[in-house]
Amino acid sequence: MADQKLTTWRGTLAAWDRRLFDAVAQRHWPGAERVLPALGRAANHGVLWGGTAAAIIVLGSQRARKGALTAAASLALASATINTVGKWSVRRPRPLLEGVPLVRRPAVQPWTTSFPSGHSASAAAFTAGLALEAPAWGAAVAPVAASVAFSRVYTGVHYPSDVVAGAALGVAAGFAVRGLARRAEQARAVPGHERPETGAPALPDGAGLTVVANTASGTPQAEVLGLLRERLPAAEIVECAGSGLEDALADAAARATVLGVCGGDGTVNAAATAALRAGLPLAVFPGGTLNHFALDLGLAGPEDTCRAVTAGHAVRVSVGRFTPAPVDVPADPPADLPPEARADAGAPGPAAPEGARPPVRTGGQSGYFLNNFSIGAYPELLRHRLRWAPRIGGGPAAVLAAWRVLRAERPVRLTLAGRPRSAWLLFAGNGTYQGSGPTPRRRAGLGEGLLDLRVVHGGGRPGPRLLAAAFTGPLTRSPVHAATRLRSLRITDIPAGTPFAYDGEYAQAPSALTLDSLTDALVVYRPR
Repeated sequence: MADQKLTTWRGTLAAWDRRLFDAVAQRHWPGAERVLPALGRAANHGVLWGGTAAAIIVLGSQRARKGALTAAASLALASATINTVGKWSVRRPRPLLEGVPLVRRPAVQPWTTSFPSGHSASAAAFTAGLALEAPAWGAAVAPVAASVAFSRVYTGVHYPSDVVAGAALGVAAGFAVRGLARRAEQARAVPGHERPETGAPALPDGAGLTVVANTASGTPQAEVLGLLRERLPAAEIVECAGSGLEDALADAAARATVLGVCGGDGTVNAAATAALRAGLPLAVFPGGTLNHFALDLGLAGPEDTCRAVTAGHAVRVSVGRFTPAPVDVPADPPADLPPEARADAGAPGPAAPEGARPPVRTGGQSGYFLNNFSIGAYPELLRHRLRWAPRIGGGPAAVLAAWRVLRAERPVRLTLAGRPRSAWLLFAGNGTYQGSGPTPRRRAGLGEGLLDLRVVHGGGRPGPRLLAAAFTGPLTRSPVHAATRLRSLRITDIPAGTPFAYDGEYAQAPSALTLDSLTDALVVYRPR
């Protein structure tokens, strides 16, 4: 009886399928005879989608490029699944072409089985993977994908149910790839050994939380802010487009119990500065392009922060600080940088002899860095990129900036812990970074209270030096550059107009400054 019902159901579905197929074949679609067959041919072997992905990578933002890669991976998964499992498990024959006008039919008939449609699966997978990361690009591509799917029925090579099933499998592939990518991000976002903070308030509905969202950051803010309003409905959300960010953060800190921020690393840096000065805990909702601090803290996305704020789970992290004043510049500097075992490179040197010039003190306001501080090649690269990105886009601007820096940059002459140095790059990380390169990207934790100092020495041209710095192995044994960990460092005799960068921001350096690490200075929400 069950087999009879199944046979009847299959017969009914096949009848409806054929009726829809015939209806499409018999109807005249103005303009479609030229467009749809050509569109279907362009999608053969994924050529159409590969070209689209390449165009997005060249022209799009960082977020769009990530979407293009996700879309390409989704297409690959869908295509592999359809061609290895789908078609050979069902083995449905292709439709008979009776009633399909000759002008629509393909010159060479497909030889594979009909169910499901591989073209529809690829189109849906590419669009879904793209839309999940870059919704605007996904919306632009969706009409083309729908036209490709419809062309398979229009040209007589698939039944409508083949197309529907292929599209469903393609969308599932898009979600599967995105899920795998999120799991990989979570696996990379391994929390370090930060000290738990038991006094952070739990805000079940978000009451007392004020979130300042930088709508100019790389991630689509509507998705993140929609999640905040759903999970923390009593939280106050203040939106600004980059300008007025510091004023918005100061106003929010004056009335909030917990200061929240949604944006990239530069925005998070500004919020951390406001939280430190107001003595408030900070809730970071990742909303930028790279989100280095959030990933190193163990936050894979805004959902993690919502859970932590609701439960009151937080940790204390160390913060790097650069202070133009007060700084002492001794008349007789120490002979060399301290050995790696010495914790404090900024400790006072030996007492000046009688009659020596007394130390000079300069003034200024401290700034903070959650990720890293640098002088030399990287700030210059950032300066060129910020200048050209509004005109030619982020990707081409980065290439142009690298070419300009490697072609024209000169080493910076300065004094480190009392010893004159010539450096192409000085990098100081807030916490120990993994890897042996001059500017590594990952940290094991944010609570150790040490600066990871890496210096690429001057001499020659910057290109060979920086490449040697990247490939000559452990920094502690390289003649090209040096690495050590310390709690503070004095930098003096900085030439006028020398730029420095901190957490992706760019500024002019004073003539002298001190770098140090503030252990357990900032309370940040993070789930257990």
